[in-house]
Amino acid sequence: MKYTCTILFVLISSTIIFAQQTVTISNDVLKDKIKGGWAGQTIGVTFGGPYEFRYNGTFIQDYQPLHWSASYVKNNMLNNAGLYDDLYMDLTFVDVFEKYGLNAPVDSFANAFANAGYMLWHANQAARYNILNGIKAPQSGYWMNNPHADDIDYQIESDYAGLMSPAMPNTASEISDKIGHIMNYGDGWYGGVFIGAMYSLSFTSSDIPYIVKTALKTIPEQSTFYQCIKDVIQWHEQYPDDWHRTWYELQNKWSNDMGCAEGVFAPFDIDAKINSAYVVTGLLYGNGDFTKTLDIATRCGQDADCNPSSAGGVLGTILGYNKIPDLWKQSLKDAEDINFKYTTISLNKVYDIGYKHAVQNILAHGGKQQGDNVIIVAQQPTPVKLEQSFPDMYPADKIALNTAIVETTFTFTGTGFIVSGAAQKKSDNKPDTIIEAELYVDGKKVETTRLPTAFTTRRYELFWHYGLTNAKHTVTMKVLNPNPDYSLWASHYIYYTDKPLSVKQTLITF
Repeated sequence: MKYTCTILFVLISSTIIFAQQTVTISNDVLKDKIKGGWAGQTIGVTFGGPYEFRYNGTFIQDYQPLHWSASYVKNNMLNNAGLYDDLYMDLTFVDVFEKYGLNAPVDSFANAFANAGYMLWHANQAARYNILNGIKAPQSGYWMNNPHADDIDYQIESDYAGLMSPAMPNTASEISDKIGHIMNYGDGWYGGVFIGAMYSLSFTSSDIPYIVKTALKTIPEQSTFYQCIKDVIQWHEQYPDDWHRTWYELQNKWSNDMGCAEGVFAPFDIDAKINSAYVVTGLLYGNGDFTKTLDIATRCGQDADCNPSSAGGVLGTILGYNKIPDLWKQSLKDAEDINFKYTTISLNKVYDIGYKHAVQNILAHGGKQQGDNVIIVAQQPTPVKLEQSFPDMYPADKIALNTAIVETTFTFTGTGFIVSGAAQKKSDNKPDTIIEAELYVDGKKVETTRLPTAFTTRRYELFWHYGLTNAKHTVTMKVLNPNPDYSLWASHYIYYTDKPLSVKQTLITF
């Protein structure tokens, strides 16, 4: 596969003031790579699906077989549609671009996914709740408003940004700046920026270490996301034949989750940076082999469907659809005309739409079509702005509540807290309702909130409040419209301090 690169120099008074590199790709190659990207992520999420969050804090041993069948994609699309949240979230944004153009406003993307019929979790669901209750993007993804800001959500749905920005990683970042901040901030947003950049660079390079290192240039060096991925690159260079050693190093240094209440003091880790590190581990140690790449990305565990989906999508773009091994591609034959649930888009449709959007984006950024080729004004990646969620916040303890809130009070000494639980109806025969509640901190009302019992519109966490002085605080939660048929169940709370606890402090005696 050949690309033509041209560097144009502009001279004023014999002085070069800028250099512009163009890349020429045939229309057929562009179509094949876009098709490979969408196919690769579909294959990857299907392959990893059975292992999603079943191996937390451990990897899948090499002797354990991972299964595959030519019927897996079709069967899952028809009978396990929720597996494809990676895809139908992507396609929600693709559909907005298709309806309203490349300059569609952020609210059109936010409202499309907030009002969609699919179930959501973590940062996506927290953002959906925010949008439906008047907190617009980008505040809907900001860590003070979204305790899941660092979670993997935008990372798994950012593929479209890179696939519509061939050789234009900064353009992919601009798209992600608008859409990724709907649901994420900081490391959670960086996951999507980084994945998008890898896709973008995969149109003009097949050198995987180069793609990984160059894509990382879109991330600020001061961020923990950058530092984590840089570690993976260094460990791969240090242990080039042992991905297990890199996995152990990641577990030792980067397996702590600060924001997501389900991952604090638990093996579960949906944090974007470590799951992105598993994507990179699969790509680097897979060394261009599609099967090996999916195998390693899956065996790393945690979000074991999304990680091979991202790795498979990037590698599928590098290889192009035609070079994805038939072992994997045959599973798509009977599925490519099936619309993903909650959408009107199938794989065959998005292959064509994706190509159209890529050409539109190329032309919008100085490129052109010339005969059977597209000429792209290639971009050297530049870092996006620095963001860091949950600064100087360290989990101190997790305390069980296990109570239905009527008026419930607890005290803690620290700088913030988060309360987990759910608004519930006591019988499935009852209609969904909204429980209204108030939160007080140290006697002052912090918020009055609406807590739906409906799963798709629920508030993912009941209450949280950060940024307090490091002192003793009293928290009161009060239900305003009690009803014997419904309850506001609080399972536990986690509180934070402004410094890591010492060994002596973490030793609790009775």
